[in-house]
Amino acid sequence: MSRFVVPLLAAAALLAPAVPAVAQDAAAGQRVFAQCRACHTPDQGGRNGVGPNIWGIVGQPAGKREGFRYSANMQELAAGGLTWTKENLDKYLNNPKDLVPRGSMAFAGVRNPEQRANLIAYLETLK
Repeated sequence: MSRFVVPLLAAAALLAPAVPAVAQDAAAGQRVFAQCRACHTPDQGGRNGVGPNIWGIVGQPAGKREGFRYSANMQELAAGGLTWTKENLDKYLNNPKDLVPRGSMAFAGVRNPEQRANLIAYLETLK
């Protein structure tokens, strides 16, 4: 191998887009969302329940759903700029207390990474 090939291959590997660790399936995520329905509605203009309506949540600032009463901890984090990025959703959905330690969400989390990725893919369709 020439002395130029190895550095070129290394550079190509660094520049290649990252491959997601888990495939995402929005239809499967909609089925995962069934466990969230007890508290959250996914409909545009839908009502808040025990938890806020989650229509259009991906990419939005946290703690901003009109008419929903957020915990003091969620309000503090929202004031500090917490946004529902895919990464923050992944962390929150895995274990809500990891991201909002004194929050009021009683849900233990979706521990399966594939189910979480699918759920986030479904949430991305709600726009």
